[in-house]
Amino acid sequence: MKITLKEIPFFSSLSDENIKKLGQISCFRNYNADELLFYEGDEPGKLYILVDGVLRLYKTDPKGHEIYIHQFTPISMIGELANFENMRFPASAKFITSGTVLKIEYSKLEDLLYENSQICMEIIKSLTKKVKILSNVIHHEMILTSEAKVAKFIDEHKELFETVRNNQIAAILNVSPETLSRTLAKLKKNSIISIDKKHNITILDEKALKSLF
Repeated sequence: MKITLKEIPFFSSLSDENIKKLGQISCFRNYNADELLFYEGDEPGKLYILVDGVLRLYKTDPKGHEIYIHQFTPISMIGELANFENMRFPASAKFITSGTVLKIEYSKLEDLLYENSQICMEIIKSLTKKVKILSNVIHHEMILTSEAKVAKFIDEHKELFETVRNNQIAAILNVSPETLSRTLAKLKKNSIISIDKKHNITILDEKALKSLF
């Protein structure tokens, strides 16, 4: 996917001169599915803007199990908290699909921040979204059953469901692949959804699906 700096909403208000400055401290990079953007514990230094693809944010427990936090879709700011607070990345980020990221040298971006309040506001908005994400994670893990997690994911991320494999979906939902398979079978048996051989899903009873979560 080709995109210019001016087309990224965070920077649309910048003057041509500042766009040129931004171009000197940033670059676009393409990633493959399953490739890591950064590891939990890595030092910050770059601010990332996801412009294409789906990125999975997760933590790793002491036993090496991945604990899903959130998935980001374009266009999203990634890593602003770690850079803003000068702290190590609190989680890892891995691509679920192939994608593209704009990588910006944060220390050099600070000069532009002082000159442009709009970028500062975009960072504040992005940080506020992260607080909402944390609230949703707590609700997701403490309140929802496995069946509710699957139903909610299908309702909100149908296109992603059709794009990735079942074991990836299970990892996103923090459920076992067996639990996911059983839940999908139950939803199909109850005529709530149907899934064809190409993994395309059709919601047959939206009301029943939503009632599960």
